[in-house]
Amino acid sequence: MANKPTQLSSQKNTDKMALGVKNIRFMIAGFLVMVAGFLLLSGGGSEDPQVFNYAMFDARRLVAAPIVIVAGIVVEIVAIMGKFKEN
Repeated sequence: MANKPTQLSSQKNTDKMALGVKNIRFMIAGFLVMVAGFLLLSGGGSEDPQVFNYAMFDARRLVAAPIVIVAGIVVEIVAIMGKFKEN
């Protein structure tokens, strides 16, 4: 007769979450960084479509916002893939 796993041993494996508390905090931080990047990216429109608005091409939208968004994505990757020590 084969050994069947007891209910206690199978319950022990399901009690642990896949991500720890620090991972979830990093995920929230990465999400907030990405939201900040998208807020930097917004704006610059014109009321009149016949008038060209040079505000679309400032450094905030072309340089800073994409860097902040990519930084948020990197934080998300670290939050998902990283293993942190739990206290």
